[in-house]
Amino acid sequence: MRKFKTESKKLLDLMINSIYTNKEIFLRELISNASDAVDKLYFKSLTDQTIGISKNDLEIDVDFDKESRTITISDTGIGMTKEELETNLGTIAHSGSLEFKTDNAEAQGEDLDIIGQFGVGFYSAFMVAHKVEVISKKYGEDQAYIWESDTSDGYTVKECDYPQHGTRINLFLKENTDDENYDQYLDEYEIQRLVKKYSDYVHYPIEMDMTTSKQKEDSDEYEQVVEHKTLNSMVPLWKRPKKDITKEDYNEFYQDKFNDFNEPLKVMHNSVEGTISYDSLLFIPSKPPMNYYSQDYEKGLQLYSRGVFIMDKASDLVPEHYRFVKGLVDSQDLSLNISREMLQHDRQLKLIADKIEKRIQSELEKMLKNERETYEEFWKEFEKRMPGQIRIPQEEVVTFTYKGMEKKLREQGYFKEHPEMDFEEGIKQLRQKGTEMGGRADELTGEDFHGEEVELKDGTRTDTLEAARKKGIATSDAKEKAPEETAKEEPAKKETEAKETK
Repeated sequence: MRKFKTESKKLLDLMINSIYTNKEIFLRELISNASDAVDKLYFKSLTDQTIGISKNDLEIDVDFDKESRTITISDTGIGMTKEELETNLGTIAHSGSLEFKTDNAEAQGEDLDIIGQFGVGFYSAFMVAHKVEVISKKYGEDQAYIWESDTSDGYTVKECDYPQHGTRINLFLKENTDDENYDQYLDEYEIQRLVKKYSDYVHYPIEMDMTTSKQKEDSDEYEQVVEHKTLNSMVPLWKRPKKDITKEDYNEFYQDKFNDFNEPLKVMHNSVEGTISYDSLLFIPSKPPMNYYSQDYEKGLQLYSRGVFIMDKASDLVPEHYRFVKGLVDSQDLSLNISREMLQHDRQLKLIADKIEKRIQSELEKMLKNERETYEEFWKEFEKRMPGQIRIPQEEVVTFTYKGMEKKLREQGYFKEHPEMDFEEGIKQLRQKGTEMGGRADELTGEDFHGEEVELKDGTRTDTLEAARKKGIATSDAKEKAPEETAKEEPAKKETEAKETK
């Protein structure tokens, strides 16, 4: 047995127990590794005419056995030699995929789409398995090898028989505990769900035996039959040419992906190339989501990297004032953390977010200009919770007195939520927002206050804040006054206001 070095053992323990927050990620990582192995062989076949492999020969299979408590992921990819097994699996965080991509960078062009980059995805298997076997046979070689480890001391590599090129990973699942149910990964529908969620757009078919109910011939009775089925779609909608996509395709995708019975109001499908490249598919819903008015509502877009699902709510990709927008972004240029579960804040992220905001803004302005009735219906549905910067005609801008603003801000608990900001600074920011929306510097719009309106008494002037201060209406105190303090101050305030009126 080859032992892990002390440092490697500590790192492996860290990776198994700390890097990943969600155990179900293991299947995504292993399928991504299988996809990379298949990609490598396919790329080799394009550059080496002696390799008689077509894309139809390449696939990924998933299997499970409840009796032996095993899950198997196998591929018909390039496979590994004994030395590669030791290097790629015996060396923590060594990425064979990244090395392959680097070695073939000059020749790859658009043909190689390697997912892996960190070399840690394989070890996610140990989150659910107490032992892992990797059987592999390099394409073009006769001898296969088996790598085996339970992480306790190290690993072994031995010769074995394997009928075809490629790699097979056997996971021996852990026993259930009070906190973890590992049996769930031995259910065909759960495996199907995980494949659809994380790996639906892997380029190669992911296949598994599925039990289905079929009607018997010449009978009303049904029987259970096992069929070998493809679990994934392979080609994402946003990667297809727009001319080949119908309105019905978009509607069906939206309703299925985002659990909405209604058709989307607008669809924005964009492919951007340049300093940063990404595909986006955005939807403006026709109706607010069921929990839209709840504090539990989470904004954000689904994030994919090379077609592999990363996260469901990437909140930094869409601004708060467009929180109602649903959709996804697929980019290989975004920086992810080592587990590929979180975004890293960098320039690329900001660039994409800025472009998405402008795209949404443009679509809304176009709708306002060309489809006024549609826009008004949309506004009625969403105005109660829209905090922000949708441009509306000048005549529809609702202005506020600073007194009214302070009242509404305090009613909404603004200063409780933002104790660091005093009233003056709050007014300053809101005036700036009004300017950005096309109004005058002393105008604000109703959506700044979630669609709530206050009565305009005598217009809004630039000197209103100072006037309010003199009247004792405005305060620089960021904290809410106690009810008893307010009660004491109220008679004096009314007396002051009465004198000024006279």
